[in-house]
Amino acid sequence: MKGPEPARALFDRGIRAVGGRARARVVSTLAATLAVDGADKGAVSAMAPQLRDTFGINNIQIGLLVSVVALSGAVFTIPVGLLADRTRRTRLLALSVTLWVAAMILAGASPSYGWLLSSRAALGAVSATAGPTIASLMGDYFPIKERARMYGLVLAGELVGTGLGFALSGSIGSFLTWRFAFWWLVIPGSALVWFLRRLPEPARGGQARPAGDQEHTLDEREVPEGGDRGEPQQTAQPPEAGRQDGDPAGEAARRARVEPHEHLVLDSDPREASKWWSVRYVLRVRTNVVLIMASALGYFYFTGLRSFATLYTTDHYGLSTSVATSLALVVGVGALGGVLSGGRIADRLLSGGRVNARALVPTVCMLTVPVFIASALYTTSLAVALPLLMVGTLLLGAANPPLDAARLDILPPLLWGTGEGVRTMLRTLCEAAAPTLFGYFSTTVFAGHGGDSGTALEYTLLFFLLTLVAAGLLGLVAMRSYPRDVATAEASTQRIEKSLRAPGEREH
Repeated sequence: MKGPEPARALFDRGIRAVGGRARARVVSTLAATLAVDGADKGAVSAMAPQLRDTFGINNIQIGLLVSVVALSGAVFTIPVGLLADRTRRTRLLALSVTLWVAAMILAGASPSYGWLLSSRAALGAVSATAGPTIASLMGDYFPIKERARMYGLVLAGELVGTGLGFALSGSIGSFLTWRFAFWWLVIPGSALVWFLRRLPEPARGGQARPAGDQEHTLDEREVPEGGDRGEPQQTAQPPEAGRQDGDPAGEAARRARVEPHEHLVLDSDPREASKWWSVRYVLRVRTNVVLIMASALGYFYFTGLRSFATLYTTDHYGLSTSVATSLALVVGVGALGGVLSGGRIADRLLSGGRVNARALVPTVCMLTVPVFIASALYTTSLAVALPLLMVGTLLLGAANPPLDAARLDILPPLLWGTGEGVRTMLRTLCEAAAPTLFGYFSTTVFAGHGGDSGTALEYTLLFFLLTLVAAGLLGLVAMRSYPRDVATAEASTQRIEKSLRAPGEREH
């Protein structure tokens, strides 16, 4: 009878740490959405040896199976981002996962490489919805000063899903066939659709109330059982005073007496402008462009590393596929620790008055990662390589939550979906290029160095660490421009709120 008590106490403690059951439901559902997508990508890497043998393909074609998902997703992300600013986001996300489940069934049934490649392209088209809709929902569900920490919890879902994709798909594929490594994902995907349909749609405009009071942000009293079935509220939330109390980035910018870019301050609802005007506007925000490029370079390397991790481990250390995927799961623990701690550290620094904290933390991480990963790849001892890789992936994971929160800080809330759509498109283009480029360099450019595929992959992974160095250098630029763009976004939000409350103004 006493067995369940410690588990129950731990569960209740976790619920309180997040801020209540309503918050926990939102975080877990959004994290699960990223998890199923990550599990699919992990499954391709875990089954790379089997797919190579079944279809007689090389590393370039294996990389293309990952690249085509990102490439097709890049085509749809900007339209989805614009749609996320103008329609019910939870419904859009549920529909996307439903189509994702259907595409997974087709992928597992593939009779040829061409069929599998086509089904992967369909997966990319529907998975493009996740980035813009989740970013927009995060901004409206959670208060500003907690946003990076909460983003870390949601992003942890992608890493957990990727780890499960490696481990479970590797085991299932080894005992059965590679087809079941894809088909098992249909079960959690179908369950996720049920939860997404019951997720409440938050009011637009961002959390205006203080974050410290959990009962005043996302609370059971504000979330009807089963979710809000009505249409989303299309007005920004007042008042300015609430935003000031709950916005540490804005407060730090004001204390530093940072002036906004007046030519970028908006005076009216941006959704009334054309869709392409919205796209052009988010690209005029300097910090946004710099952070998008830095984030894209980070994802470029992570995608390439993830795509060939199993092949590299089996070839370099002579391990079986099941053991290699298990080791990948161990390394993934480091990345999970990073996403859970990176946002918390940035939020703490921001609350302490460090106005550019959400740009500082990712910059330090990106510049430090290559040291650990290069050392891990250089050593021939698996016992030495594992802890080094864990630290490297920890730093890589720690960069993402502050980056994602920073992009919300520098754009008005009514453009969050559009901004994330642009970011996701550019990021997925880099993700699309990474596996194919990694495969090309390992089979062509470095093929003659050392005489085996493991050594060629090693040189490839070392060479592309330069992208992380470039991402860190871009972070140094963002640290300078971020405070003023925060002030600009805050000024725009206040003026938009005033225009929406003006007498005679059309309600949205």
